[in-house]
Amino acid sequence: MTTLLHTELDAAVRAVKLAATACQAVAANLVTTDTLSKKDRSPVTVADFASQAIVCALLSETLGEVAIVGEESAGALRQPDQQSTRRKVVEHVRAALDRDASEEQILAWIDRGSAAGDSGRYWTLDPIDGTKGFLRKEQYAIALALIEDGQVVLGVLGCPNLPVRGESGQTGVLLTAMRGAGASIQPLDRDENPSLIHVSGMTNPADARFCESVESAHSSHSDAARVALRLGITAQPLRMDSQAKYAAVARGDASIYLRLPTSADYRENIWDHAAGMIVVEEAGGKVTDIDGKPLDFTHGRRLEVNRGIIATNGAIHDAVVEAVRN
Repeated sequence: MTTLLHTELDAAVRAVKLAATACQAVAANLVTTDTLSKKDRSPVTVADFASQAIVCALLSETLGEVAIVGEESAGALRQPDQQSTRRKVVEHVRAALDRDASEEQILAWIDRGSAAGDSGRYWTLDPIDGTKGFLRKEQYAIALALIEDGQVVLGVLGCPNLPVRGESGQTGVLLTAMRGAGASIQPLDRDENPSLIHVSGMTNPADARFCESVESAHSSHSDAARVALRLGITAQPLRMDSQAKYAAVARGDASIYLRLPTSADYRENIWDHAAGMIVVEEAGGKVTDIDGKPLDFTHGRRLEVNRGIIATNGAIHDAVVEAVRN
């Protein structure tokens, strides 16, 4: 592990922790019990923009002019009818960073996430992965990864609502991984030495538990049920939003994560999988597309040559791929 990667990991961890703080503040102050019923997405919009601004600011200030492929851009936020949302974004960014950054500076930070991501060395960020989970006050993640020449070399997942093992009622974990150095977990809200994690040691696919998206629009539940039947799996699926599913596989809560395409032409965004993928792989698992091919991060913002996702504990990966193919 190089000195540069140490520095980059420290910067990424700090950025994700502060972004999570902002997201938690938005959830506490703006998300109400009728947010979903009113189809009010404004809280997650505020959290999305604030999270991206914070991560881009801290990476740039700590590491210099880095390339960042982010999910958001500030164009829509600059529109006159977005004044209220813009004000809330500024408020939450200032609170998290504990400084009086100007509105224009915060918008510029958001726009730093506009890199193409088609070559060289760059970061990719999902400022809030799992928008419906955020609005339901269930699972969502801040997902940040570093990609070098098409290979994910570092990943950080902040999961504010994922339970802390061994601590009843406590939620919020931070997972980190570096290529060749293993995957670790620690509480999100306090400084503790990270603990190494490992995928489950289960070798019989029939004994597996799989996790999938809550939203059937994201992954075909019916296809997943057929795969489970072929494998002899009887346990109910663990359904959760966001890359928290990768976290569940990495620490052994489940042994399979399926994201099966709902249309032939859909391609996954790189920020939806890069951080989770390296966390699972460094925990001893395996991640491919549904054809068993490695995920290819050399085609810009999408996984253009891959279809769907299969993440497993590794030992049963080939069996799962075969079941999906059939």
